[in-house]
Amino acid sequence: MEPTTSYPKEKINILFLENISDKAVKHFQALGYNSVKKLSGALSEEELIKEIKNVHILGIRSKTQITDKVLAAAPKLQAIGCFCIGTNQVDLKAATRRGVAVFNAPYSNTRSVAELVIGLCVMLIRRIPDKNIAAHQGIWLKEAKGSFELRGKTLGIIGYGSIGTQVSVLAEAMGLRVLFYDVLTKLPLGNAQAAKSIKELVSQSDIITLHVPDTPLTRNMINKSVLKHFKKGSILLNYARGEVVDLNDLAKFLEDGHLSGAAIDTFPWEPEKNGDHFETPLQNLPNVILTPHIGGSTEEAQQNIGEDVSVKLSQYLEAGNSFGSHSVPPLGLPAQEGAHRILHIHRNVPGVLSAINTELSKHHINILGQYLKTNDEIGYVVLDVDKKLSGQAQKLLSGVKETIKARLLY
Repeated sequence: MEPTTSYPKEKINILFLENISDKAVKHFQALGYNSVKKLSGALSEEELIKEIKNVHILGIRSKTQITDKVLAAAPKLQAIGCFCIGTNQVDLKAATRRGVAVFNAPYSNTRSVAELVIGLCVMLIRRIPDKNIAAHQGIWLKEAKGSFELRGKTLGIIGYGSIGTQVSVLAEAMGLRVLFYDVLTKLPLGNAQAAKSIKELVSQSDIITLHVPDTPLTRNMINKSVLKHFKKGSILLNYARGEVVDLNDLAKFLEDGHLSGAAIDTFPWEPEKNGDHFETPLQNLPNVILTPHIGGSTEEAQQNIGEDVSVKLSQYLEAGNSFGSHSVPPLGLPAQEGAHRILHIHRNVPGVLSAINTELSKHHINILGQYLKTNDEIGYVVLDVDKKLSGQAQKLLSGVKETIKARLLY
């Protein structure tokens, strides 16, 4: 069955910010959505509040901040697509309270980051940044002092998730011994070994790479009290989140030679757009590679992200499938022949499902299919009802106490 959305596709407004891949735009256009607007940069809270009033689907990357004020100004907003790994730029609690589904692409650029990390390990352990600068300055610096092979060295991975595990596999293929630490118990890949603590890992590793999310537990987790346990001459890479490393402490350990190098891609503060002025205490330090948050920025990754998030958004928009959402409970119900589908989001209090069924039964509306899923804040119900009475059913469900949203899908 090919259900037709009850709300005309030409009236669905889609807004993409931050130069999201054209793959996303083409995906929605191929489905018949013609009102797709794409902007190259991020918008401030004030700008977004003006822009979002009639938007149904919003696509962002990491710069745009979705606050409660922004969500309050978007009464028609159904879903937000974060075309990146994380969702920390969205107030998820506010999105949940308002019944706005939030999707992301947690795995689409893992290979891009993992490959770059391995490349950086080679560059730093060979002290290529110093030799590169010297060559640009007209200085011939042909020497082996301080340059080493990766083979036989130990790589310590903090955060053994989707990126950390890929780094682990690539590193082992390069002849590295791999240690890892994660707050959760993880099955090692290949010959990797789990460390009991961060202190144990950094004290044994020649190179340490971070692949952790931004949480209260990870903020400034690499500071002077941890850096003092690093092996003399070791190297640190942070291609995770900017708040994970205390950069002032790192700069001191690089200046005194305790660490021999570093590569940093994410920073506590980052400019809003290309060309803006940028400062960090790590500038002009030897054997340090600084990159502008491009760990996952490859053509392949952006295309994969564009496709992944677009599919999730369109499936939610057209079928009510919320798998992969960080705000609406994960739910999917197969289409029923001869039925219309209603999506109902309500505050998670006892008795709402009973009230829904009572209201429909009272008006002799037959339910052909129904599924409920809840989280701490909200409940999400997908109902398939008799075609002839679907409009009446949607109106009835909108009046049920504790309702946040009730949408006739098709």
